[in-house]
Amino acid sequence: MDLRKLKTLIDLVAESDIAELEVTEGEGKVRIVKSSAMPQNQVVMMQPQQMHQQMPAAAPVAAPIAPVAVIPEGNVVKSPMVGTFYRSANPGSAPFVDIGKSVSAGETLCIIEAMKLLNEIESDFTGSIKQILVENGQPVEYGQPLFIIG
Repeated sequence: MDLRKLKTLIDLVAESDIAELEVTEGEGKVRIVKSSAMPQNQVVMMQPQQMHQQMPAAAPVAAPIAPVAVIPEGNVVKSPMVGTFYRSANPGSAPFVDIGKSVSAGETLCIIEAMKLLNEIESDFTGSIKQILVENGQPVEYGQPLFIIG
C-alpha cells in the first residue's frame, strides 16, 4: 500500500470517532486501531501468509513502519502554506496540469485554499510534470511536496 494512502488513513482514524479500520488491497492488509490507553495508533501490515491466522483481540500488536525515502528525479514543487489542494479553478473545469504536460516557470500548477482565499501556486521550474503527489481536495501542509517537474 502506498505510504501516502496509509498516512491519509491514519489521519482519518485519528480525526474521527472510528476505533478500528481494516483495509485489504490486493494481497496486502492494513489494520489501524485507535486506543485511548495508548497515545498513538497501531498499524499492522500483514503478509499474505499471516492473513489466514487469527490474531488475538487482547494482544497489542504494533509493527514498526520505517518511512521509505523515495528520492524523486526532478525538481520538487512544495506547498508554501497549509490549506486544501485543488487541481482546477472550478469543480467542473479541466485541471491546470496533468502528468506529462510541459510547464514553464511562472505557470499556474494548482490552487491552495487557505482561510477562504484561493491562492494560485506557480511553477518555479521549466520542464514537464513527472508526478502529482497530492489528490484533489486533499489537505496539505507547509512544505509538503506537491509536484515533481523534470
